[in-house]
Amino acid sequence: MTLGLLALQFLLCAALIAGAGYMLCQSADRIAKATRMTGGWMGLALLATVTSLPELASGISAVTVIDAPNLAVGNALGACVFNLFFLVVIDALQRRQPIYRHASAAHLLSAAFGVVMLGFVAMSLLLPKHAPTLLHLGLYSPVLLAFYLLALRSVFAHEQALRSVQPAAAAPVSAEAMPQVTPGLTHEWTRFGLAALVVLAAGSWLPSIADQLAQVMGWSRSFVGTLFMAFVTTLPEIAVTLSALRLRALDMAIGNLLGSNLFNVTILAIDDIFYTRGPLLADASPVHGGTAIAAVVMTGLVMIGLVMRPQGRELRVLSWVSAGLLATYLFNAALVFLYGGD
Repeated sequence: MTLGLLALQFLLCAALIAGAGYMLCQSADRIAKATRMTGGWMGLALLATVTSLPELASGISAVTVIDAPNLAVGNALGACVFNLFFLVVIDALQRRQPIYRHASAAHLLSAAFGVVMLGFVAMSLLLPKHAPTLLHLGLYSPVLLAFYLLALRSVFAHEQALRSVQPAAAAPVSAEAMPQVTPGLTHEWTRFGLAALVVLAAGSWLPSIADQLAQVMGWSRSFVGTLFMAFVTTLPEIAVTLSALRLRALDMAIGNLLGSNLFNVTILAIDDIFYTRGPLLADASPVHGGTAIAAVVMTGLVMIGLVMRPQGRELRVLSWVSAGLLATYLFNAALVFLYGGD
């Protein structure tokens, strides 16, 4: 297949994923108001899961149809790094003050869970032959699944506790929102489900295009998965985040990105189930360990920003936290390009 035709299919896939992601955000915002979910919890539990469906579909397709573990691992971890990089874009769009000045401290908990899960993946990638196994799975798979469920439960309980401290501030908002959105709740769930199906279909199509693109361009699968596939599969997160910012729902935007990272790491455990030749991370290139470590460093920077609440901006554009995120992202991209393996 020619490069032009591959590029056309790649762009079509990206357009489908981006359009469906925008629809997801509109419906999710109305569902959140009707069900009295907090913006952070809505971003973490519902939006993050559905907007990560492209990564899930792409990963399963990569290990079952194409037999390309580097595409699957690169896509999942590359999406984590790209989500954190997109916080740089959000910070640049918030011209008055850095985003960390107004973001809820509740995001610290989901970020901390992300650090633990990513660190566990990094160890499994850098010591693949010594990692314990369970049947054809790596032991990391059930651990990642358990941590993800624990993260959902813990973040929900934490946000409910924070809301109970300030009941007076939350009550008027939910009381006004309920009569407006409840009558159309079924319609919104239908729109949400249809958009999710589009995302799932386009995500399943993407690995085949990416694999052919890697062959035509002479690039490694690790590089294509970490940068190109990761970019396309994070388009729903981008669309949802930008839409949330237009709605002035900053916590939903940040919660979506951090929650997507938790689910993206969990996708590695799901991919491992479908990869029957042995533990998935044992057959992946060690360069992905660098991507996992880059994601840990970037998440740590976000946590520092949420605690220190920086006020100034470097060169009047970005906070120093965002400058660090950008530098780490570029360094990891160069690392994967130079040492990506197959």
